[in-house]
Amino acid sequence: MARDFEAERVNLRHWDEVAPVHGQAYDTSALLSGGHRLDPVQVAELGDIRGKRLLHLQCHIGTDTLALARLGASVTGVDFSGRSLEIARDLSARTGLPARFVESPLFDLQGVLDETFDIVYTSIGVLCWISDIDMWGRLVARYLAPGGTFYIMESHPFMNVFDDEADGLRVRNAYFPSGPVEWPADFPDYADGSYLTKNPMLEFQWPLSRIAGALIDAGLSIRFLHEFDFIHWKALPAMVCGEDGMWRLPEALAGIPLLFSLKAEKP
Repeated sequence: MARDFEAERVNLRHWDEVAPVHGQAYDTSALLSGGHRLDPVQVAELGDIRGKRLLHLQCHIGTDTLALARLGASVTGVDFSGRSLEIARDLSARTGLPARFVESPLFDLQGVLDETFDIVYTSIGVLCWISDIDMWGRLVARYLAPGGTFYIMESHPFMNVFDDEADGLRVRNAYFPSGPVEWPADFPDYADGSYLTKNPMLEFQWPLSRIAGALIDAGLSIRFLHEFDFIHWKALPAMVCGEDGMWRLPEALAGIPLLFSLKAEKP
């Protein structure tokens, strides 16, 4: 599947619209009080990042970027939404955490940023905006220095086949890609359900084999691929929240992967 410029234009209007909503809805209290809210699994799987040069792709309003800065990395965040990055820069100033933020469509980044990094990072809710997964894999590899690592945590594509408005597990979406899926306007925002979006979105579905394959084809070596039975939000109506703040399916519906993480290395 080739890069979809129209999808990028549609989605940019959406993300510029919801950026200020997310600036209010996201919980930034931990960052502002000297901590962070990056989940323990990611922290453990990333390992010691102190002093590492880290590139965060699709960083949105920068909350995870700044969490990684708090963990000691020298961070650069990239996003195509200028309004998102305005909030990210303000949050950087308010927390006192140094960060560089670069505004660019992801696939145009090579015309803006000409360097390499020890770590390329991206996480949760990002791959559905990628129209060309192979181009994405090559971009990740382009920005890794030799010996550098790529890390992603993301919702599992198998979970995405189920109807997120049905009480049980009812298949609604294709697992294998067949073009973008349109989400209409007037849909409740994921961060603030009281806000109805004014602009539609176009999302893409990528199976796990295509995600890992894009990185392998770009010359990276997979170090691990982990799958989990929990996720960070109530992605399906039947989910219940555990004491750890993660959401899981009840026992009668359990047994499907909800989240995955992957680490790859550039030789």
